[in-house]
Amino acid sequence: MIDWSGYIGLILQGALVTMELTVLGSALALIMAFAAGLGRLSRFAVVRTLATVYIEFFRGTSIFVQLFWVYFVLPFAGLTLTPMQAGVLALGLNVGAYGAEVVRGAVRAVGREQREACVALNLSRYQRMRHVILPQALPLMLPTFGNNAIELLKGTAVVSLISLTDMTFQAQVVRAQTGNTLIPFATILVLYFVMASAISAGMRWLERRATRGLDGVRA
Repeated sequence: MIDWSGYIGLILQGALVTMELTVLGSALALIMAFAAGLGRLSRFAVVRTLATVYIEFFRGTSIFVQLFWVYFVLPFAGLTLTPMQAGVLALGLNVGAYGAEVVRGAVRAVGREQREACVALNLSRYQRMRHVILPQALPLMLPTFGNNAIELLKGTAVVSLISLTDMTFQAQVVRAQTGNTLIPFATILVLYFVMASAISAGMRWLERRATRGLDGVRA
């Protein structure tokens, strides 16, 4: 008779690693999304080009290949990362590339009359972006940012390929030790669903906060 308590505890330890990857990867993705998204709108051709190259490269190549490059190839260039650092970097850069187009599209969706009003008020480019454009663009970004965060959560499973002990890695360990596939993978299925639901609920709360006071909307 198998004592599942220890094995479930092992999977829950992996869940903590998955959550850490998701939080850190999402933070990096958010930074890269705004940096590259606003970079695509820059007045400077060099900045626009760098942002475009980053976005197209990470959207056009496999996350598996990106992860292997970060973990196995960068050491040859003198940069050795831990599995956690490699996972966060690969996931954050990959999802950030998709988020960048969300930022660019949301900023451009702000009405032209808003920009003209900013010019009439003699606001600087920074003041326009900070006080007028971004507050209106942010609610447009949040639903897709929520989807991206969930995709990043599900994408954390790839880090098991570099022996990072996330939920999927631990489920494989449990399956190898017990010969049972149903229980460990049903467990991580439920855990992924619970985490994704928590992200969705959090993003809905942020949407209500972001839209408070805009166009008469009240949370």
